[in-house]
Amino acid sequence: MKNKILAHLPAQHPWSDRLHWFDSISSTNDLAKQMAKDGAPHGTVLIAGHQSGGRGRLGRSFSSPAGMGIYMSIILRPDCTPEKLMHLTCATAVAICDAVQSVLGFRPGIKWTNDLVYEKKKLGGILTELSVNSGKTDYAIVGIGINCLQSVQDFPDEIRQIATSAKMITGKSCDLAFLSGSMIHALWQMDQTLFCGKEQMLKQYRKDCITLGQPIKIVQDAHITYATAVDIDADGGLIVADQDGTLRTVSFGEVSVRGMYGYI
Repeated sequence: MKNKILAHLPAQHPWSDRLHWFDSISSTNDLAKQMAKDGAPHGTVLIAGHQSGGRGRLGRSFSSPAGMGIYMSIILRPDCTPEKLMHLTCATAVAICDAVQSVLGFRPGIKWTNDLVYEKKKLGGILTELSVNSGKTDYAIVGIGINCLQSVQDFPDEIRQIATSAKMITGKSCDLAFLSGSMIHALWQMDQTLFCGKEQMLKQYRKDCITLGQPIKIVQDAHITYATAVDIDADGGLIVADQDGTLRTVSFGEVSVRGMYGYI
């Protein structure tokens, strides 16, 4: 599989020699963190055919059945403080939307901050984790999971009504190696413009973000508030209008679009 993925990358791609393929693994993010601690270089890419312990945000599991999706993590070593990376998840989401559109012919939407969706169902997710040393970013791990070949019955019962796959959307099979190669290249391009192209990236993120303009429920440390999503700020935070009209920025917590994913 590794050679098939490499065949879909441009010749002498800068990250070609840093690609690692695993038939099965507990979690690409967990192994990437260990590899980063051991000195793995910037641009190291891990892809698994199956994850037994795939994770999403807030410790949730991410269904990762064998041969059905793309489960990928990359190691980045940006020379900056963690505050400068607040937009990394947004940049990753736009890059993956670019890759999906180029290969599969449709563009997913983004549910702030890290879910890729299509027609109100979840296509994939992103998990970003940072390690900080003496106030500087030691490394960032960006994990991406995309549902590719599942039919409805392939999803666990608890997510069957809220999940979708590339095959379900297009009615066609998906070339996992082709999409993987396109994702790697899109992430490399994102890395080249992570700082200098931030404004243009956020402009595209706003176009892709299905949360904007919607009534939402915000859960932060078990505290629930209701608001309307208004805009994305310069660091990828969600600007919301509370029920009394007060504007504020949400930078953490679970944001649910009411009426989506079974939420009220």
